[in-house]
Amino acid sequence: MTYQVDEREARKAYVRHRQTIVFSISGAVLAVVLVIALLFNFHVFGLGEVETPARQPNYGNAAPCAVKDSSGKAQYVSNASVGIRVMNGTSHGQFAKAVGEALANRGFSVQKIDNYSSTGVERTTIYFGKNAINQAYTLIGNFTDATMIMTAREDQLIDVVIGATFNDLQDTKSSPQSGKTITNIEGCKAADSMTKLPADTKHDAYTAE
Repeated sequence: MTYQVDEREARKAYVRHRQTIVFSISGAVLAVVLVIALLFNFHVFGLGEVETPARQPNYGNAAPCAVKDSSGKAQYVSNASVGIRVMNGTSHGQFAKAVGEALANRGFSVQKIDNYSSTGVERTTIYFGKNAINQAYTLIGNFTDATMIMTAREDQLIDVVIGATFNDLQDTKSSPQSGKTITNIEGCKAADSMTKLPADTKHDAYTAE
């Protein structure tokens, strides 16, 4: 009987020992997993960081350099000399009307407020021709996330197509001031070198007075 009791006790001790080993290994594995998870969560040593591509100048669209005057300077123009047509490129009703009125309050010459041919425009886009480059720079300086695209337009009307990412206009204190030197878009090109331009759209011609 004593032998059987000892055997049972030995078996229990063995099972407890195995359980202790299993629990210890499991605990160690869980601890390692937890540490690794924390390292990734807090990006220690750069772990778990997703590299986001740097935003391209003008959101990847080619842009002309500002035009210099006879003194060799490229300057922002007065808002009143910038004729614009504001169009809604989203499904939000009255969007263009609200933005157009805000631009008019800043002195821009709003010629027309209309709907764009598409309601799926993502980013606000400013379309202009070679004769309104400095005007386009003046206008885009009033937006926080717009892109500018030069087209084959000959007159000076500028189209502003409001996109879904539009939130608000740039603060007036940070917007371009007439007579100040224009800050060119990084990587801009000479306007004369930009030959393959998008076709112009139907509109009433506008020339600044």
